[in-house]
Amino acid sequence: MISRPASAAAGGTGPGADARAQLQRLKAGSRRSGEASFFWYEAQFRRVAVKVLPGEYAVHGEDLVIATVLGSCIACCLWDREARVGGMNHFMLPGGAGDGARYGAFAMELLINELLKLGARRGALEAKLFGGGRVLAGMASFDVGERNTQFAFDYLRTERVPVVSHDVLDVHPRKLVFLPLTGKALVKRLASSRLLTLAERARAAATPASTGAEGSVELF
Repeated sequence: MISRPASAAAGGTGPGADARAQLQRLKAGSRRSGEASFFWYEAQFRRVAVKVLPGEYAVHGEDLVIATVLGSCIACCLWDREARVGGMNHFMLPGGAGDGARYGAFAMELLINELLKLGARRGALEAKLFGGGRVLAGMASFDVGERNTQFAFDYLRTERVPVVSHDVLDVHPRKLVFLPLTGKALVKRLASSRLLTLAERARAAATPASTGAEGSVELF
């Protein structure tokens, strides 16, 4: 159960003065390459929220919500319970030509390094993994979600970061909400109707991916 922050407007769902000030500050802040920048007030959680798009990341040590929607992509949520800072990435493929947070190897390194800058300790990090769904029937020969999932587990095992919970694979798109201050993650499996858009993007990506041109693939 998420407690209501004191900054919420009394008796309503709109943001209080503190939340409005936080939202304005975050919107006006400078951004690094790949850092999520879409902020809004999420009435359901009565908190400021930031949306992480494919190839983006977000790290914070304040009371807000980090959210994303996943198909075959993976989102890794990392949290340091001692420093009380956390973050999320959203990557589309394990690796490919060039750098960029759309690729798992770069996205994981970037997320860890940004958390260390906020005071996290590498040895104190805990991971939660989500996504990796098979969003297009008939893609068993090139299951992007399975590849992404396997990569994420292998990477975290190599880095000795424990995976304390996960909801991966299957055929479901997912909506993910992460609270970096507490490390709590909430995931909702979405209705199958959402698969249409995800499947169209996966189908468009399948041909270049099968020829090895991973840099042109953008799955959501």
